Amino acid sequence: MRHSGTAVIETERLLLRPFCLEDAEEMFAGWASSKKVTEFLTWPAHADISVTRNILAGWCSRYQDPSFYQWCIVRKKDNAQLGTVSVVSLDEDSGSLEIGYCIGEAHWHQGYVSEALNRLLQFFFEQERADRIEARHDVRNPRSGMVMKRCGMRYVRTDLQAARNSQGMADCAYYEISRQEYEEAHGKLQGSL
Repeated sequence: MRHSGTAVIETERLLLRPFCLEDAEEMFAGWASSKKVTEFLTWPAHADISVTRNILAGWCSRYQDPSFYQWCIVRKKDNAQLGTVSVVSLDEDSGSLEIGYCIGEAHWHQGYVSEALNRLLQFFFEQERADRIEARHDVRNPRSGMVMKRCGMRYVRTDLQAARNSQGMADCAYYEISRQEYEEAHGKLQGSL
């Protein structure tokens, strides 16, 4: 795999960009403090803005690492922060990675996460040369799986008690897509990129 880090990436409606420390207030208010947003995530709602500031400071200190990927999802028309999408695990040996995402409740059901994830599949397969991308969700949150399906990922398995999240131990449904599947779906010849 190649690594170019958290590059600025555009879609029709969105800008995916690195976070900065000045994003703390909007991030805290928009999604990080929401128990509803974090209900099925592996991290709890932030109790106060100092938690958000500390997390942002950690992310910002890692942006010089080309294998660190953590984007702020921004709506272009009004520069509103909608949520985040990131690589939550990376395996260099297999060329595979796992993507995770969350978005503020005010922006649910508008296709923003699907738009961001679709663009990142393109980025990781075409630019970073990943071989396989996966994502998972708590089985009690099937809408997240619908996002994965819309992006061409296929369901592969459910692991019982696979991860701890805000609800405790959770059964997780896994979805994936290989480079070959991506290239076939997008009419590209394997290895021609």
